[in-house]
Amino acid sequence: MKTTENRERPLLELEGVSKFFGGLIALDYVDIKISTGEIVGLIGPNGAGKTTLFNVISGSHHPDRGKVFFQGNEITGLKPHRTCHQGIARTFQIPKPFLQLTVLENMMVGAYFGSRLGKRKETLEKVSEILQWAGLEKKTLTPAESLNLVERKKLEVARALSTSPKLILLDEVIAGLNPTESSEMISFIMKLRTSGLTIFMIEHLMKVIMNLSDRIVVLHYGKKLCEGTPEHVANNPEVIEAYLGVKVNA
Repeated sequence: MKTTENRERPLLELEGVSKFFGGLIALDYVDIKISTGEIVGLIGPNGAGKTTLFNVISGSHHPDRGKVFFQGNEITGLKPHRTCHQGIARTFQIPKPFLQLTVLENMMVGAYFGSRLGKRKETLEKVSEILQWAGLEKKTLTPAESLNLVERKKLEVARALSTSPKLILLDEVIAGLNPTESSEMISFIMKLRTSGLTIFMIEHLMKVIMNLSDRIVVLHYGKKLCEGTPEHVANNPEVIEAYLGVKVNA
């Protein structure tokens, strides 16, 4: 019985997570469960607590209340590097590559730090495969500072992947891109899905997140307002009111 329970437990589980900044309630008793292989979208108006939630999961912030579990083990308050070693990687709204390093060198840093691979040949093969997925194979020796926005965003995701995560947190990786660039990034994310990676993503472009996600969680003033399929969330009166600021008759 114990073995069955562990096998069925979600990959990521948040229980009553709360976070305060002085008198500001950034997260208020948030419960979320994500299963292996899912793409779960996280949406909400600006200031809803989305990035704060990612910071709590990745270890940048310690929750004031509640617990975080990953693969059935509690990881509440682990430092970011230890969370990474557990198998959680994240990206940031503004890409943060090592600008003076080449694309390949950025990837090698992530691969050695996150997965702690010992063999250079094995690491290079892994990194090269990820760069092909990202469409950056021709930029291997290019300094990161020379990349345009979409290339930097792709490198941000690719570098996170180089740590060999089981779960990746994508924080607005499509925001700021033009339609062509957005399509490139969406294709990249779909490739990640086919690889079996679990994805938890923040995105303000509703059409994109509705089409990519299996489920969507909506935050509003730090509380979980709604959760369900994209269709359910899109037709929820409380969600419409939170975004549009007008009441909708059910």
